[in-house]
Order: sequence, then C-alpha cells, then structure tokens
Amino acid sequence: MNKKNVILLIAHEGYQQIEYGVTREVLHNKGIHVTTASDQPGTATAKDSSSTNVDITVAKINPEKYDGLFLIGGPGALTWLNNEQVHTLLREMIALKKPYGAICISPRILAEANVLGGKKATGWDKDHQLSAIFQKYAVTYLPHHVVVDGNVITATGPEAAQEFGEAIAKALDSNP
Repeated sequence: MNKKNVILLIAHEGYQQIEYGVTREVLHNKGIHVTTASDQPGTATAKDSSSTNVDITVAKINPEKYDGLFLIGGPGALTWLNNEQVHTLLREMIALKKPYGAICISPRILAEANVLGGKKATGWDKDHQLSAIFQKYAVTYLPHHVVVDGNVITATGPEAAQEFGEAIAKALDSNP
C-alpha cells in the first residue's frame, strides 16, 4: 500500500501554529506524509512568530500527486490563501474525488471557492458571521468542533486540531 501524502496549506504570514502543528503531528503519527504548502516559498511565519519551512508553493501543486488538501487558519489565511489559484486546486480535488477541508477561518475560503454548496460544515465563528456567509453559498452551518460531510472536513480552530487531524486520517484511510 502506498503511503498517503497530504498538503497542509498555510499562509506565508499569520498561519495558526497550533492548528498546523497538532494536525501535522496527528497525521505523522498515523504514518501519513505531510507536505507543507504556502503561497510563497521559503519560511512561513505563524501568528505567534514561530515558523516552518515551506515544501512547495501553491503554484507548483499537482493535485494528482496528493491524497488530500487541507487549509490551516489564522489571521493571514483570508489575506494570502483566498485566491483563484487555491480555489482552482480545491475544485481539482473534488474532480479527483479526494478529501479536502479547512480549519478555523479557512472554511470561509472553501465557501467562497464554491466547494461547499449543499454540504454541512463548521468553522471559526467568534464574529458571528459564519452562518450568514455559509447561507450565501448554500452551506449548512453546524456549530460542532469538526464536521465531516463526504470528502469534506471542516473544524472550528485550535481546540479542534487533534480531532481535525484524526478525521483527515480516517478519510484518507477510507479513500483508496
């Protein structure tokens, strides 16, 4: 059996370090290879000023070579990841029937990419705007830590990172 390989997509500036680190660790501990991608090469800086090396840029991702694509949140996500290039990658994952998702504020990117229509999802909602955003894109908002709907996995934030990672691993395990 081939080892699974997923992309964790982080903003080059302002990603949420707990969401990234805990999710990555859960996946690694389950034998899943994690490729860290970002909108820019080099080193990405988290909101707490910690950093991580970027393995690949969004522009160089070939969705056929990966088993899943998951967006990490944080204050930089909407600025750096909510663009047509990322939206196209998400649509390609759907076409390939591969798992994808997002945690924290990043499910809003999935909604705006029109890859959540007709799905149930969750995300960060401390500003009480998520329900209205999801309604605009025909997404059913569920106020749970993690929501899995088919190949889509969404989560609320750092407190859900462990469960998010476990849900990703389970989805990968059931997706040949």
